[in-house]
Amino acid sequence: MYRIRRVYRTKPGEAANVAKLVYAQAKMYRDVGHRSDFTVSYNGYTLPGETNVVILEWTDDKIMSPSRPENVIPKRDEIMAAGMKYRPLVESQHIEFYEMVEPGEMGD
Repeated sequence: MYRIRRVYRTKPGEAANVAKLVYAQAKMYRDVGHRSDFTVSYNGYTLPGETNVVILEWTDDKIMSPSRPENVIPKRDEIMAAGMKYRPLVESQHIEFYEMVEPGEMGD
């Protein structure tokens, strides 16, 4: 099982707005069966640590390329349009992959 994290670095003061828009798009992916349950978190400027950051996280059984030939996304145009709403507010983004520890393999 993998935890997948997409990290968005937003323009100053836009983290809350980007978080709401990322949430809306991630919900669309989930609702068409293309993503598991997810979380969106952000730090605008009121918490310690790095600011202007939005984090989208979900889990998946395997890592697959989104550009694989058999990847058909229902409502693709609608989902892509949702992403276009936050793109002007994002300075950079990257994706991280983590293999999760399985409790059964740890003797639990």
